[in-house]
Amino acid sequence: MAELTRPGTKLNAHDLASVVSLTLQHYDDRAEKFREGTLGHDVSQNIAALLQHIEGKPPAAILDLGCGPGRDLRAFVALGHAPIGLDGSPSFVAMAREGGCDVWEQSFLALDLPHNRFDGIFANASLFHVPGQELPRVLLELRVTLKPRGVLFSSNPHGHNEEGWHHGRYAVYHDLQSWRRLMLKAGFIELAHYYRPTGLPREQQPWLASVWRK
Repeated sequence: MAELTRPGTKLNAHDLASVVSLTLQHYDDRAEKFREGTLGHDVSQNIAALLQHIEGKPPAAILDLGCGPGRDLRAFVALGHAPIGLDGSPSFVAMAREGGCDVWEQSFLALDLPHNRFDGIFANASLFHVPGQELPRVLLELRVTLKPRGVLFSSNPHGHNEEGWHHGRYAVYHDLQSWRRLMLKAGFIELAHYYRPTGLPREQQPWLASVWRK
């Protein structure tokens, strides 16, 4: 399996099917280990970045896109909101449902989302798995499922727009400029961006977080 490459090679239908099946299989095979390894991760800064820009009183309807085992779903519930999870891994979906939240089992490349449903989308460490050629379509689908003036939060590992297979998963490492172009083209308005973890030199901040309004 190839490692990361510069973008440009067109993925055909078979390639895209492999992106979905192999990436999800990677997570399914490591679901319990992943849950244990990420349970203590502090993403309160990211949750706050989304919530502070959502207009209206709680509870906010939030789509946790790539909810994994459900850690952040429980955090949103504890804060008085009404989250719905979405993940393509059957193991993650089963784990996330243990917390009592509604969780939809869907692939990012085959979303089936209602129109004008959500006040916010929390895409924490998830959209970087979408191949670059498919991302414009996916972003438009996410924009449609947001209510007017809804908010999308994303956090992705950043890079120099490399794309391809990396440690058994398909990944795209956007820089700020390319990510901004994609979001603006999809019709979003930029509200904020920052790098994580805070308080470290940029070379030690692997995550690019950004907040956008419909």
